[in-house]
Amino acid sequence: MTMTIEQAEWFADTFEKLVANVGQAVLGKEHVIRLTFTAMLAEGHVLFEDAPGTGKTSLARALAATVQGSNNRIQFTPDLLPSDVTGVTIYDQKTQKFEFHKGPIFNNIVLADEINRASPKTQSALLEVMEESRVTVDGVTYSAGRPFMVMATQNPIEQAGTYRLPEAQLDRFLIKTSIGYPDHASTVRLLGGSNLKDRSKELSAVITTQAVADMADLAATAHIDTAVLEYISRLCEETRNAPETRLGVSVRGALAMVRAAKVWAASQGRNFVLPDDIKELASVVWTHRFVMDPEAEFSGATAEAVLTRILTDVAAPQQRTNA
Repeated sequence: MTMTIEQAEWFADTFEKLVANVGQAVLGKEHVIRLTFTAMLAEGHVLFEDAPGTGKTSLARALAATVQGSNNRIQFTPDLLPSDVTGVTIYDQKTQKFEFHKGPIFNNIVLADEINRASPKTQSALLEVMEESRVTVDGVTYSAGRPFMVMATQNPIEQAGTYRLPEAQLDRFLIKTSIGYPDHASTVRLLGGSNLKDRSKELSAVITTQAVADMADLAATAHIDTAVLEYISRLCEETRNAPETRLGVSVRGALAMVRAAKVWAASQGRNFVLPDDIKELASVVWTHRFVMDPEAEFSGATAEAVLTRILTDVAAPQQRTNA
C-alpha cells in the first residue's frame, strides 16, 4: 500500500519535531540533523569525517534522547578486539552453561568513534551487523533490534595511526557527511551556555523507538516512479563507466539511494519521490562509494567533480506533481 497524502503530512510534521528537538542540543546544524534522521528512518548508517570537538557525540546522545533509545560510544583504538564490539561468550561455572555477554554494539544508536584507528580485523566485526542488523557469535545469531544505527567518525586518512576503511565497509554507510564548526551566532550561544556540558540531558523524548520503526516502515511505502528508478540506474552506470573511477556506485548504493529518497520525500510532506530528491542526496549517498583511478586522482580528479558532471550530463525525467 502506498503512503497517503495525510500520512506524508503527518510524517513531515513529526520529522520536523525530531529535527527541532535535536537542534536544541546541536546548534546551527539543521541540515546535518536532517541527513542523520534520514539515515535512521531509511535504516542506514552515517559516516562523519570531521575534526575533533565538533559535536558528534552530542549529536548521537541527542538523537537517542529524542527517540527514547539507548546509545553507546565505542572508542576505536589499534588494540581493540572484535569481541570488544560484538560481545563474548563466557562459561558460567555455577550454571555450567555458556552465556553470551552482549557488547556495546547492542544499542539503538552506536557511536563508533575514530573507526579508522582500529585494525581491519576489528572493523570487519561491524560488517554483518551494519548490513543485517544482527550479530553471529559462536554460531548463534542475535538481533540488534530496531531502530539500529551506527554513527561512525573517522579522522582524515592523512593523520598518523589511521587505516583506510575497506570498500565493503564504506559501502555499508548510507550517508557520509561532516558536522563542521558552528557559525558565529551558534558559537556565541554555545559559549553562553558553557555551564551545560551535555545539552542532550535537557531534551525530552518526542517519540518512542517503536514509533521510529513504524515511521521507517511508512517511509518505505512512498511511491517512486519507474522513470526515477531508471534515472538512478543510469546515474549508477555512468559512475562505473567514468574514466576517472575504478569502481562506481554498487547495487547496494543504488538501493540505498531509493530508501533515502523515499524518506527525504516524506520528510517534505510528499508521498512520492522527485528526481530533485536524487540530485539533492547524490553527493552524500554516493561519493564515498567511488574508488578513484590513482592517475586521475593524482591529476586532480575528485569524486564530487565526477558526480557533478554525471548529474549534468544525464537528463532527469520530467517531474510529476503527484503519485
